[in-house]
Amino acid sequence: MDVNEFRAGLRGALLAAGDDGYDAARRVWNGSIDRKPVLIARCTGTADVIHAVNFARANDLLVSVRGGGHNVTGNAVCDGGLMIDLSPMKGIHVDPARRTVRAQGGVTWGELDHETQAFGLATTGGQISTTGIAGLTLGGGLGWLMRKCGLAVDNLLSADVVTADGRFLVCSPTDNADLFWGLRGGGGNLGLVTSFEYRLHPVGPLVTGGVALYPAERAHDALAFYRDHMATASEDEMVAFAFQAAPPAPFVPAALHGTPVVGFALCHVGPLAEGQRAVQRLRAFGPPVADALGPMPYTAVQRMMDEAMPFGRHVYLRSDHLTGLGDDVIKTCVQNTAAMTSPLSVAVIIPLGGAVTRVGEHDTAFSHRETPFDIDIFAIWTDPRESDRHLQWGRRFGAALQPFSRGVYVNEMGSEGEERIRAAYHPANYARLVTLKNTYDPTNFWRLNQNIKPTG
Repeated sequence: MDVNEFRAGLRGALLAAGDDGYDAARRVWNGSIDRKPVLIARCTGTADVIHAVNFARANDLLVSVRGGGHNVTGNAVCDGGLMIDLSPMKGIHVDPARRTVRAQGGVTWGELDHETQAFGLATTGGQISTTGIAGLTLGGGLGWLMRKCGLAVDNLLSADVVTADGRFLVCSPTDNADLFWGLRGGGGNLGLVTSFEYRLHPVGPLVTGGVALYPAERAHDALAFYRDHMATASEDEMVAFAFQAAPPAPFVPAALHGTPVVGFALCHVGPLAEGQRAVQRLRAFGPPVADALGPMPYTAVQRMMDEAMPFGRHVYLRSDHLTGLGDDVIKTCVQNTAAMTSPLSVAVIIPLGGAVTRVGEHDTAFSHRETPFDIDIFAIWTDPRESDRHLQWGRRFGAALQPFSRGVYVNEMGSEGEERIRAAYHPANYARLVTLKNTYDPTNFWRLNQNIKPTG
């Protein structure tokens, strides 16, 4: 099949360098990524995806898959191959009676929430609304609702998958159950998911949320308070702890803009009266220098971090599962964030627990369910000439946390090598994923990901 025949068989557009829309289509969230596919297939449905997979396989092309384009590695876009772009695939269907939603692979969490919140329903999604549902779900899916509702993969009911040999499979607990197990945390290694069906939960439209900020000088005490607070928090309550520069937001006094602060970011999905009690417990730490805690739409909570994480900035991300927030961890975090090299950089700690732990370690590919906290170190900057010093800061911070780490969340990894990929999984889960890779992708067709290599 030649390119003209390929183009004729697509309902969506086929783009090459110089075509209108080519440069926009290859841009992803991390501005450090500047890769140039030979072709970009902007798929409008499953038929286009199958056609693109068959073309790539017949022509031995490297393939990348773009959903939301938010992963830090930029694996959504390849150099010199075919990029299968799902971003035009925006179909969403909510069934409020069954409390389910089916959405295509190009949908973002903000778009999904817009539809489900019309019925007062939601499922666990990313903490940045522009993140794609596909990549986040396939890696596990941490989010604001996980302590109450479980991970995104715990709410996945079925998935439509195109395999490396161009087959279309429906996967669920009763159909192709082995592949369905691997999709729930396997990080895109086993196939291209064209649509996802999720379980929904009553959430909102109003929840208790927002941010309270404190001076960075109080970082040590604030993080110790946070540790103790989460030890007794209900499953309705999710609080992230952030080290950052104060944003130029309306609730922040102008004199504080850009100054180092720490903050509590809250999402409480229980009754508003209980949410207000959670706010009072947080405020017991002391008067914040900026306070925006209170009732707000769930969709506003889902957008709280968007302004700090826009498309196009240079990003280095180091993530680890922490064994706890002991005094040594707190000291390490405080010392390293005090040396932050960019006012755009952020370090965020989020708690797991609750519903996450009620799913067995081997029930899905996602592993380390007993992890109490996850930390994400985002080095973020705009001038590429400054890359070295910001990268060094992020790497030093990550290295300092290794004595307190036990694994990593696969969605929050950079290009860190095979041993780190193994560290994202329980050894038995990793071995099972290799077996599935041998079955469904023995040639490693799907290799632009946190790659689990087939043994062949």
